[in-house]
Amino acid sequence: MSDGPRLTTSFTRDNTADEVLAGVDLTGRRAVVTGAASGLGTETARALARAGAEVTLAVRDLDAGRKAAGDIAATTGSDRVEVGALDLTDQDSVASFAAGWSGPLHILVNNAGIMAVPELRRTREGWEQQFATNHLGHFRLALGLHHALAAEGARVVSVSSFAHLLAPVDFDDIHFDRRPYDPWVAYGQSKTANVLFAVEASRRWGGDRIATNALHPGGIQTGIQRHQSAILADNPEAQEVMARFPWRTPEQGAATSVFLAASPLAEGVRGRYFQNCNEAALHDPATGIGHEGEPAGVAAHAVDTEAAVRLWALSEKMLGI
Repeated sequence: MSDGPRLTTSFTRDNTADEVLAGVDLTGRRAVVTGAASGLGTETARALARAGAEVTLAVRDLDAGRKAAGDIAATTGSDRVEVGALDLTDQDSVASFAAGWSGPLHILVNNAGIMAVPELRRTREGWEQQFATNHLGHFRLALGLHHALAAEGARVVSVSSFAHLLAPVDFDDIHFDRRPYDPWVAYGQSKTANVLFAVEASRRWGGDRIATNALHPGGIQTGIQRHQSAILADNPEAQEVMARFPWRTPEQGAATSVFLAASPLAEGVRGRYFQNCNEAALHDPATGIGHEGEPAGVAAHAVDTEAAVRLWALSEKMLGI
């Protein structure tokens, strides 16, 4: 956690991305949003484009990306919405995207992700798929774009989840080579890694005027939940919890992402974790449900500076950097 006072704002879970950026002019600013072909990523890109930014949708499915870009252009009137190929599980694809970027980059929103894959899946390197996608792919992307991010100072946004409360990074068996695979533990570990990345990147890159923060966007029903039906099929208790859960719209879910990406209120803030456009306190398991009905706060294991340093070094080793 930061040593300074927690940043609080008047925004709540009900605010949308457009409301958060009301009056913000991003003309001349360039942004990349990963996973922007649908859901939260599309709405994040739309709000940035509406505020005047040149936005590149970094997507695995180019056809879906082009469709989303056309929709964003039509609803915002922007003619500066581009599409780039990016498969976060393919290190060659990540390296190619980074190498193909020219000029400064002011905003990088690491939004793409997969959640609770029911069965253990591995990349060609043997990495567990959720960790590889949600953390390692974004880690390599950020490192590859570091020169562009440092050109004029930038903001990097790491989209985590309150699911990080489920699990720290298990440094002894990240890829489930020995322990039994659990889809939610694997997801939670990857979301913890997203926060730890923000903590260590803020330390390493502060001198480059790169501000990196992490966030929980809130519960949003988008394509990322596509694996949940199989998990919930034989679990009535979990089904009941899902039915009562305080879901929000993608436009509301994108609010904290764009707040960290572009709001003047977040200027100079780095290495912190946010919910509802407000910096989170440390999570208290005894009192950790916020008034919105979602788990509140950030786990101590996700802002542990030693774990952040260790994860960075291990990630570089895995990627051969």
